[in-house]
Amino acid sequence: MILSGKDLGYRSIVLNVNIRKATANDAGSISAMVNDLLQEVMRETNVPSFDVNVDLMKAQARQYIEAEQYVVFFAALPDREEPLGLLSVCECCALYAGGKFGVIPECYVRQDFRSQGIGGMLMVAVKEYGKQKSWKRLEVTTPPLPTFRRTFSFYQKVGFDVSGGRKLKVLL
Repeated sequence: MILSGKDLGYRSIVLNVNIRKATANDAGSISAMVNDLLQEVMRETNVPSFDVNVDLMKAQARQYIEAEQYVVFFAALPDREEPLGLLSVCECCALYAGGKFGVIPECYVRQDFRSQGIGGMLMVAVKEYGKQKSWKRLEVTTPPLPTFRRTFSFYQKVGFDVSGGRKLKVLL
């Protein structure tokens, strides 16, 4: 799938980007970009929220993709193999959601390429994927506000509505 920022209503953006579904062979790139995402969240919030082990993330990405439990979409320029952004999604099911739905655990665009429509293009790809899987909805949790208000605004711009409280966790 090839989209441009203009396809999504970004008037000044002419960047053409290829969106593709990652394979298990992309585990190294996936883990590196997720590491960048997690490091940014911890740096901006000054809270060590994640215990990052890139080698473990690489092995897990490979395992989850091979088991079809984890799907990742990459955005890259046509003449470059290195991804500019990624969006991952996992299938869940719940009675409150009316059946199966997708959860977006990671969405990240490299800083130099933000505000150019790449996140929106990734979102178009995951929405189409979700429709093909007959999902009822997509859900995402943003990093802490107000630090990541721009992230929150992005999700609203691509169609997400506030649907609940705050994300909580307990380690097992």
